Amino acid sequence: MCIVRSAFDRLVIRFSVECTGVGVLCERREETIMFDSLTGSLQKIFKNLRGYGKLSEKNIQETMREVRLALLEADVHYQVAKDFIKRVKERCLGEEVLQSITPGQQVIKRVHDEMVHLLGDERKDFDLSGQPAMIMLLGLHGSGKTTTAGKLALRWKQEGRTPLLVAADIRRPAAVEQLRAIGRQIGVDVIEPKPKETVPDLGVRAVREARERGADVLLFDTGGRFQIDEELVRELKELRAAVSPKNVVLVLDAAIGQESVHVAETFNRELGLTGLILTKLDGDARGGAALSVQAVTGCPILLTGMGERPEDLEPFYPDRMASRILGMGDIVSVVEKAQATVNETDMARMEQKIRKNSLNLEDFLEQMQYMDKLGSMDRLLEMIPGGAQLDGEMRRRMALDSERETKRARAIILSMTPEERRHPDMINGSRRLRIAQGSGTDVRSVNELLKRFGQVKKMTRQMKKTQKRLRQFGR
Repeated sequence: MCIVRSAFDRLVIRFSVECTGVGVLCERREETIMFDSLTGSLQKIFKNLRGYGKLSEKNIQETMREVRLALLEADVHYQVAKDFIKRVKERCLGEEVLQSITPGQQVIKRVHDEMVHLLGDERKDFDLSGQPAMIMLLGLHGSGKTTTAGKLALRWKQEGRTPLLVAADIRRPAAVEQLRAIGRQIGVDVIEPKPKETVPDLGVRAVREARERGADVLLFDTGGRFQIDEELVRELKELRAAVSPKNVVLVLDAAIGQESVHVAETFNRELGLTGLILTKLDGDARGGAALSVQAVTGCPILLTGMGERPEDLEPFYPDRMASRILGMGDIVSVVEKAQATVNETDMARMEQKIRKNSLNLEDFLEQMQYMDKLGSMDRLLEMIPGGAQLDGEMRRRMALDSERETKRARAIILSMTPEERRHPDMINGSRRLRIAQGSGTDVRSVNELLKRFGQVKKMTRQMKKTQKRLRQFGR
C-alpha cells in the first residue's frame, strides 16, 4: 500500500508490508467510521449513475431523490438536505451535464462541489493574534472539552508556542484535577482557581499571569452541563466579557445526532461562536450532524477529533472531508500524516541503509513504530481512493487480522538477540526454535518472517541496480 511521498517512503512502507504480509502495521482496535453508512449509500447511487450513457431530467430527479433519502437516513438536518438537493439539482439540469459524454461523473462532481460548500468551502483556523491569544472552549459534559484543551495545548507547544491552560470549570467534581493531570502529562502549566474566586476573576488573573510568564496562547477550559441552562450561559458571558477572547469555540460531540445541531445553535445565539471542533468522528453514529452543523450555525469547523491520542485532533478541510464521504479518499491527509510521523534525520539514515543494502530487523521494528502513529487501518483505508468502497465489516476484519499479524511479528523480532536482529543471516535452526518458543509462535512463523525479510533485501538490491542503469542512461 503506497501512501507516502517519495520512492524512499514507498519502499520503507513496502518493507513493513512485505515482512509481515499485511497492509498496514500498527496497534489496531475495532473501529467504525462515522460516515460508513452514508458513504456506502452514495457509492451505490453513483455506481448506478455511471451506467447511464446519457442522462435525462428524469434520471437526475430519481438520483437526487435517492441522495436526499441517503442524507436523511444519515441524520442530516431535513432543511439542510432539502437545500443541498435543490442546489445540486439546479446545477445538474444545466446543458453541460445533460450533453456531457460522462454525465454520471459530471453529476458526482456537482454533488462533491456542493458538499464542499455545505462543509464550509475552505479551511479555517484559530485567530492567534494578540498577546496572549485567547481561546475559550465551550461544551456540554462528555463532549471531550477538557481532553481537547490538552490536545490543543500540546499541538501549539509542538509548534514552538508557549501555551497555558486555565481550569475555569470550578463546579464539576475533579475537573481541575483532570486538567492538572493532562497538563502534567503534556508539560503545560495550568492556572487553577483560588478559593472563592469567581470565573471572571480567574480569567482576569490568568491573562495577567500569561503576560507575566510570556505565554502566547491561553486556553480556557470552561464549565459544562448535561444541558444548557441560564446559570451556565451567564457564567460564560461574564467570562467572555472579562477577557474578550478572539476565539470562542464549541467542542461538539458529533455522535449525539441532531441534538448537536440544537446545542450549537443555542451556544451560538447566546455567546457568538467563532468556530466548532467536532469530536468522536471515529464513533459509530450516522454522522449527519457533522454535515448539518456548519450550514445551520454558519460557524466554521476548525478541527475534528478522531480518537483519544493527542495526535488524533486533525485540521478540518471541507474538500477533503467531502471526498472521503463520497468514497473518493483523502490521500493528501495520509501523506501529511506520514510526513509528520517520519523524522527527517531517521529518514535520511534509513535511506542510506537502503542504498547500502544494509537493512536489518531493527529497522523493521522502527518502521512499525512509525506506522503505529498513522492510525487505524479502517481510517487509512477510508482515506485511500477506493478504500471506502470496501464493506465495513471487511475493513474491520482486515484491521483485526493486521493487529494479530503485527503483534506476532513484533513478538518474534523482540525474542531475538540484538545481534540476531542486526544480522538475520546468523539465525540457524536452533535459534529459530528458541525464537519461536520465546515469542509464543512456531518455527513456521519465524521462517515466514525471515523469508519475507529476504525478499525485501532482494528488492532493494534490484532497485539499486535499476537506479544505476538509469543514471548511466541519463549520461
